[in-house]
Amino acid sequence: MTTTAVALILSLYMVGSNASPSGFRGGRAEGSGRTVATAEVESSLRESLEAVLGGGDGAAAKQLATIEARIWQTYQALPKNDVGRLAPRGVRYLVHNYFAREHGWLIKGLEPHGNQANVSEVHEMSILQDKAPALVESLLEARRADHGLSLGDTVVMVAVLERLIFDESLALLQASYTLNRQSPAETLDEDSVHEVLTSYLLLFEMSNKGNLTHVRGHQMLKSRAAKAGGSWPTMVEYEQDAVFNYDFARQPQTNPFVEKRYSFEAAAEIVEALTHGYGKWQNTECRQMKSDLMDLDPDGTGRVPLSKFYSQPEGAEYQFTESVDYLRQIGALDETTTGGPRVRIANYLAGPSNCIASSTYYSVCCISDCEGLLNELEAKVRAPTAQAERLLGLVANMSSSTVDAPRLSQQLVGKLHEIAERNNGEVPLHGRLFAQWLHHAFPNECPYPHIAEEAAALTPSHWMDKSTTAPKEQRQLAVEAHAESAAIISEELAWNPEEVLHVHEAKQPGRSMLGTVVRVSMQLAMLLGLLRVALGSWQAAAAGARGTKDGKAKAAFELPF
Repeated sequence: MTTTAVALILSLYMVGSNASPSGFRGGRAEGSGRTVATAEVESSLRESLEAVLGGGDGAAAKQLATIEARIWQTYQALPKNDVGRLAPRGVRYLVHNYFAREHGWLIKGLEPHGNQANVSEVHEMSILQDKAPALVESLLEARRADHGLSLGDTVVMVAVLERLIFDESLALLQASYTLNRQSPAETLDEDSVHEVLTSYLLLFEMSNKGNLTHVRGHQMLKSRAAKAGGSWPTMVEYEQDAVFNYDFARQPQTNPFVEKRYSFEAAAEIVEALTHGYGKWQNTECRQMKSDLMDLDPDGTGRVPLSKFYSQPEGAEYQFTESVDYLRQIGALDETTTGGPRVRIANYLAGPSNCIASSTYYSVCCISDCEGLLNELEAKVRAPTAQAERLLGLVANMSSSTVDAPRLSQQLVGKLHEIAERNNGEVPLHGRLFAQWLHHAFPNECPYPHIAEEAAALTPSHWMDKSTTAPKEQRQLAVEAHAESAAIISEELAWNPEEVLHVHEAKQPGRSMLGTVVRVSMQLAMLLGLLRVALGSWQAAAAGARGTKDGKAKAAFELPF
């Protein structure tokens, strides 16, 4: 295992240590405010690392193995640098792809790039800059040395990010205890833990709009939500299923004759499952919305006439109200056909207006079916490029949730060969042109790769203080303007010949002996930097949980850095 991966594992263990209630850590009381000896911390670090490398209790090792199994095929398919590792663009793609596919998370700093040539990198993620500045510095150093990340490095990077993101949810969990007049230091009965967890989900769905201290207001809000129905019953069912799964997994160690009680650690573990599974759970609504939009598509091209988009009957489950300007900015409006503009279904679903929950560092959005199709190709090709004929054979035998086989017209076949011709005889899997080709092959799944004037328009934060909704009068005018028109679908493919290679790095000059020395020094610096990151997280967690009489936190751990 590389030095980078070792350092990241240490960070993972240290950051993951703060899921305990106030006053307790690993079963030991900390109310006395004593300082843990350096030797104890170093011994704990060694034991944690040995547990991963040697198997140990298997929890962290299992997590790392699960992540590796889910990303290794994509890792094989991405271009590598001169030493066989992922360069920054490849790391960005892989991290974004993993979280979007597995959780529906759009992490701030790794948002869609809108097919711009210049894209953000992993070190620009808000969560790393706020919580792990030493790691940011180490990533920048790795970038300058053109070191890159191995598969093991990338796996642990993803695991650390998952842990950092989950740690943020603990603040909401603690607030949920307070809003239900419960103490994290006490165990809860089953009814109480359900109340706390439903409060957590309600706060999470409200994003930054929830009041974390107003107990009476929160209880009134919960009562109104329960009476209104809507999505409340399904949310409660989701929470109850998570508790049931937790209980079932521990059934062999549980005394059936004793009332069930849940500690803060138990509630935190259930919240981790809720947080990680929330994106896939809420994606069922995205699929239903997609089905309704497809019913409005008259010719199966993945596009809905704007007049139909706006003229849903009053009793329809979904009312589509996004403005023309919003649809245009996110690339969801096709204005190339005669007979009026049309809304691209896949682009609309991927738009920020369908991100239903947000935290400080990420949003939960619809999961792209196209990511799964591309991952299927990556698993079979295991290279950054492939010949056109091979791709045609593979795609012809693929199916999606809406089609048994794609439409591979002669024009579409010809376009794929054109892409290969302009790229030295092979088609780059991660380029804009191949994404455009996939859009025509799977129009309901793959968004059109719109070249955005402003990539920020694809993020929920961009629209936070702006309206995405068109007034009813404007929607009615659009319906009347195009109600009598019938779009004439041209047999010629709508095609933009501009290529953007999203994951390919510019070639760097050859390395010198000095460069090798710099890389080794950088690895050692990264280890020290990550220990600092881990220590800082541990200190903050302990200080926040314990506190002092004057209301100020005191550092609990000291290492001689």
